[in-house]
Amino acid sequence: MATTCGLRTLKNEPVPLKSVSVEVDVQGHVASVNSTLQYENQESNPVEAIFIFPMDSNAAVYRFLARIGDVEIEAQVREKEKAKEEYDDAISSGQEAFLLEESDESSDVFRLSVGSLPPGQTASVTVGYVSELAVQADHALRFCLPAVLNPRYTPAGSSSMTTEASPQAGDVPYTLSLTMNIYTPSFVQSVESNCPLTPLAFLSQDKTQAKVSLAPGHRFDRDVELLLYYSEPHQPMAILEAGQLGVQSGSLMGDTVAMLSFYPVIEAEKSSHVASSGEFIFLVDRSGSMECPMNQNSGDKSRISSARDTLLLLLKSLPLGCYFNIYGFGSEYESFFPESVEYTQATMESAVEMVKSMEADLGGTEILPPLQNIYSKPCLPSHPRQLFVFTDGEVGNTKEVINLVKSHAHSHRCFTFGIGEGASSALVNGMAEGGSGHPQFITGSERMQPKVMQSLQYALNPVAKDIAMKWNIPAEVSVTPLSPPVNVLFNLKRVIQYFQLTGQNASNMSGSVSLHYIVEDKPFENKISFNLKPDADNSMLLHRLGARKAIVDLEGKVREGDDKSAKERAVELSIQSGVSSSYTAFIGVNRENKEPVQGPLQRRLMAARSLFAGNSFAGKQANISVEEPEDPMVDLIGLQRADGSWDLQQSLASILGKQEEEVVKASPGKPEFSSVWATVLAVLWLHGYKAESRDEWQFVAKKAMTWVRAQSGIEELFRSFTYIHIH
Repeated sequence: MATTCGLRTLKNEPVPLKSVSVEVDVQGHVASVNSTLQYENQESNPVEAIFIFPMDSNAAVYRFLARIGDVEIEAQVREKEKAKEEYDDAISSGQEAFLLEESDESSDVFRLSVGSLPPGQTASVTVGYVSELAVQADHALRFCLPAVLNPRYTPAGSSSMTTEASPQAGDVPYTLSLTMNIYTPSFVQSVESNCPLTPLAFLSQDKTQAKVSLAPGHRFDRDVELLLYYSEPHQPMAILEAGQLGVQSGSLMGDTVAMLSFYPVIEAEKSSHVASSGEFIFLVDRSGSMECPMNQNSGDKSRISSARDTLLLLLKSLPLGCYFNIYGFGSEYESFFPESVEYTQATMESAVEMVKSMEADLGGTEILPPLQNIYSKPCLPSHPRQLFVFTDGEVGNTKEVINLVKSHAHSHRCFTFGIGEGASSALVNGMAEGGSGHPQFITGSERMQPKVMQSLQYALNPVAKDIAMKWNIPAEVSVTPLSPPVNVLFNLKRVIQYFQLTGQNASNMSGSVSLHYIVEDKPFENKISFNLKPDADNSMLLHRLGARKAIVDLEGKVREGDDKSAKERAVELSIQSGVSSSYTAFIGVNRENKEPVQGPLQRRLMAARSLFAGNSFAGKQANISVEEPEDPMVDLIGLQRADGSWDLQQSLASILGKQEEEVVKASPGKPEFSSVWATVLAVLWLHGYKAESRDEWQFVAKKAMTWVRAQSGIEELFRSFTYIHIH
């Protein structure tokens, strides 16, 4: 029998977590978040509450504040083992203590320990962090407050913070309040959400300042996603933030930090080699959890079904002459072909039939073995390897997986897709960043196909080479990079870099920085000019984001084993900046209370809400039945041949709303042009009836028209073709 999610007494009584309130300040593309958790110990004995919750893997956690009655405790960053010792010593002596630590296995999971909370006592804990807002395919900026922490499948022989015993999930017994204040250089057009919102209120006449909140009474039972639409979301810019007052110059927190945003243009001028090159490998999660619906609505399409539709679209969109293969993984893995095969009509038809029968029936989620198998195979000359990974992101060995992808970054690009609520941002972001690719998240009622097609466009675009940053600033100013070097660029995809600037004193200094790269032997330069006088708002947002980038880079060097001092430097930077790392933790102890808390200490585990109430997915398939409506666009694309053409047949005519005889009779050409006629009609139907889905079928249509133009005698057909109207 499933129990209610969260902290329970021995008698299964309500949890002490009463509410969660969140304040978000958005400045352009950066969000500063303060999340407050309100506790109350309703038991007769002291309680140690353990709360495990998800966090954006790119967030910089910089603040941990606790309030007990009138006492406020500001936690400090310490080396992790020392922080744990201090916490254990405090609660063993009856002192109230708080510990916040990042998981060793995954940077998107945190553990909050609230120790020795006396009977009847209330306490609030505030966690502060900053993060960049991701740009979506429709140019929106995405803010996500994750509510779901899915059980992570951990391979035998390893342990994980996310798999320790916890209550089963049910209805979340606490509410969430969230308010967002928006400040942007361009005006705010709109804010959309998967949850009910209050009306958008503008705080300035030029609409550059706005405020919005969640509707009252929101139950924190799913990820909260807000999409921000600005009038000019893609403006290159340089923002300089002054160092902290009283901190010595020469240190990160004492110097100026610059955040640079570029939007490079990567367009192919020579498309001939792109049209027939590439090795495309699709790695699809087929664990039991993929049978869950895309969101909390049980009537929605399942994740595996959405993945099937997306794979069928990808198979039809691939360029003729490329190579491909499809892997499915769970507790074991299997591939459609022993090796990647050339994309032909026969291999495409074979793959399509196998995709149609693909189910979420492979048990747990072990992604490492299939990746090892893929990387063990030699790359094909003149066919750059492109890896597409589809997963709901539930693994316990995240960092090991990312390390493997990163070690092969020189031989491929990795594009990742986190499916459904609870997908690990650490896994999805980490694999894409380590593999010089691009991450995408598909949640709520979103369709997977547009985002996958955007990544396919990135994969088909030419590769930018010789990427470099060049500074033009006064000689007395030195520049220290905080972000790792840029190693990949995609067309109009934002690039953000952080730098520490030392030595600028005069307020009238100016400078510039240029992003240089080469595409198809043609050099490009993106230049940003700026004043070197920094913004002195004392928020330290950019310093913390820059520190987080530098810490993550150092953690990667520790795992690679190439830099013996990297861990020591990561710990030092974490403590100096107050930004968490996998080697440090926040510790706070109430030293105002001189009387030790009396009574036996009860430990209670608060788990974040799981999607899998009452089920184990370490080898079982969810018992969910979803009736999926037919999609005529999917049916139409399913009839396309590998070369881009359609045959004139009744199944195509039915989608067009005609009988085959009617379509044949209306043809302006000879019988031998029937496939050309059918292909033109199919493309016209897509333009006429599915124009809003152009992002999904653009490659299908492009391949079709390339085939049409290549047919001999086509001029005669088009001379006689004047007009057709499809009802």
